[in-house]
Amino acid sequence: MQTGKTFRDPAVVEKLKNRIWAASKKPIKVMEFCGTHTHAIHRFGIRQILPPTVELFSGPGCPVCVTDNTDIDRAIAISKLPGVIVATFGDLLKVPGSSESLLTAKAEGAAVVMVYSPLDVLSLAAGNPGCRVVFLGIGFETTAPAVAASIDEAREKGLSNYSVLSMHKVTPPAMRAILDAREIALDAILCPGHVSTVTGADAWRFVPEEYRIPAVVAGFEPVDIMLAVAQIVRQCEAGAPRVANAYPRSVSNEGNRPAREMMDQVFEPAPALWRGLGAIPASGLAIRPEYAAHDALRLFDVEVPENRTPDGCSCGEIIRGVMRPNECPLFKTICTPSHPIGPCMVSSEGSCSAYYLYG
Repeated sequence: MQTGKTFRDPAVVEKLKNRIWAASKKPIKVMEFCGTHTHAIHRFGIRQILPPTVELFSGPGCPVCVTDNTDIDRAIAISKLPGVIVATFGDLLKVPGSSESLLTAKAEGAAVVMVYSPLDVLSLAAGNPGCRVVFLGIGFETTAPAVAASIDEAREKGLSNYSVLSMHKVTPPAMRAILDAREIALDAILCPGHVSTVTGADAWRFVPEEYRIPAVVAGFEPVDIMLAVAQIVRQCEAGAPRVANAYPRSVSNEGNRPAREMMDQVFEPAPALWRGLGAIPASGLAIRPEYAAHDALRLFDVEVPENRTPDGCSCGEIIRGVMRPNECPLFKTICTPSHPIGPCMVSSEGSCSAYYLYG
């Protein structure tokens, strides 16, 4: 039986390290899309044991990091409406909008509550029939199916006071936008493991087919990441890019079909604003018209202030991988986890948070 220790076995990590050093001859630039990878890479010192030919770049990171100020501002405006309870995951509370955060709105009297799952919000709506309960649906393909299921269940149960403000995003269009921008001459993509459990490894076939670079799905333990890097190096050296699955214990080629079907039943592709990347077509998930009674975007017509980014905040550049967190002038000076200026420091999966925690 394989355990967590198996995937942290120093002997296996050393063996993979030696394999990478022996095989890697030409410089390559690899971007990890997922913030959990960024934290694992820093926590386990992966960068320090790779050869100088292999350079890792942190990408978009997490849904909280890439959520545009416009969406945060809209959520705050809804939270201030009378008779409304806004429910959200914890990371989103402290993310600054254009002028304040949900946490400051809560301190000023808005009914904002932290929850751990959409099921908590359904219970909240059932227990408060006189209030309109709005769940801030945020996340990539990993969390979207559960939120979709909550909307479907609310309709089935007649919970007319439950709605979702969908800020969900899908990852392949963002990866395509980064590759098309060519701000970094990337040689390979370390694909997100959690997302790929839903989408399947096949969702990344466009990377080698259109951009002629490897795409390798990885888990989050040291052996997982080192194995993925070893596969990337081998493909780059051979000039034979393809999709590879270095996380087969959790990811299949086709992914989780029932989860995708639930997501497709409730959501439809829509344009979305990404922090640092701007508007990306078909990268968001809008609630379908059949579920309009549970769509907070349709139900609440609020005035959203002009989008404003804090002076000096480099989250946009960090999300695109063109700047490292320690190159931001605010990093560790006035921007810290206890006083975050941008979302990359707020989120437990943000690049700035990783650099702050692990150096």
